[in-house]
Amino acid sequence: MCATSPSVVPDGGLPSSPVIPGGDASSSSVILSGGGAVVEGSPRVVSIVGPTASGKTGLGIAIARRLAERGERAEIVNADAYQMYRGMDIGTAKPSAEEQAAVPHHLIDVIDPDDTMTVARFQTLARETIADLKSRGIRPILVGGSGLYARAAIDDISFPGTDPEIRARLEERERTEGAGALFAELRDKDPVAAANMDARNARRTIRALEVIELTGRPFSATLPRYRYVIPSVQIGLDLDRGELDRRIDIRTRRMLDEGFVDEVRRLRPRLGVTAGRALGYQQVIDFEDGLIDEEELFSDIAQKTKRLARKQMGWFGRDPRIHWLEALNPRLVDNAMAIIAHADAGDYDPIDARADEYVQHHLGDIG
Repeated sequence: MCATSPSVVPDGGLPSSPVIPGGDASSSSVILSGGGAVVEGSPRVVSIVGPTASGKTGLGIAIARRLAERGERAEIVNADAYQMYRGMDIGTAKPSAEEQAAVPHHLIDVIDPDDTMTVARFQTLARETIADLKSRGIRPILVGGSGLYARAAIDDISFPGTDPEIRARLEERERTEGAGALFAELRDKDPVAAANMDARNARRTIRALEVIELTGRPFSATLPRYRYVIPSVQIGLDLDRGELDRRIDIRTRRMLDEGFVDEVRRLRPRLGVTAGRALGYQQVIDFEDGLIDEEELFSDIAQKTKRLARKQMGWFGRDPRIHWLEALNPRLVDNAMAIIAHADAGDYDPIDARADEYVQHHLGDIG
């Protein structure tokens, strides 16, 4: 398991989750007697997180099928930032037509590639989708490796707007008065935010002052918190780095073999700035323009994907609410179902309720 990913919370006064006997050493739940008996309680949103190529889509489908076997309907809500764009199929490893037919998927192919999906826009769409599914007695299974998107759907996170006039005024002050003067103002207005920011980061200081002026609230009050606003349980997939790298190499080669270059060629005339940031698309454009050869194309995509996977594990590893499971364990689905049953019964509520306190105390402010 990732070294930064505490499944058993250390020395923070939080109760730890029991380890699955005979299961993953990194797991944080127990198999119920009977191998997954239903526990009474309120069904939670299931959020499946982890690095790219770890098998999140497959686990989401397997959980939905297992729930169906016991008479419970479940559908998948996509939380991958780029799978929401139409036509960006191969490069984003979008669930196949067969996978989407096996279990209904939501928030896939919802905007064109020349449009812009922001995390604030996604939050609205995701929460509307989750509310609709729950109102119809369907359990939502949130699946995706875009960390902020996954959290935006279920966590206490707000996204204050922007004001070009305020921003321009603050930027002009930064040019004339200097970043230090702006940071001193921030320290007076929001000492909590200032204490957790780099005084040299003028861009972030300007954003903090902009939010304070826009909302009338401290910038620190708008920062993401590890606090559910929708009852949820998070399951993380963990892989040995060597195995994850091997999977990424295989996936990258398969993407190129299955027509990724043709996909980018078709999309390029209408590929917007935001969609164009999806990993691999700029590399293919460079290949098409003769800037790199085919082997360099493969190598660049694979290496950048591996770096992305490391960043994803660092992001998810800060969240003590995530129950980590070894992706290659034959009992993966059984273990995941046990975690879900315990969550539905409220067994993890004491840990979840103190997660934000733990993060602030042990890992520092996330801002």
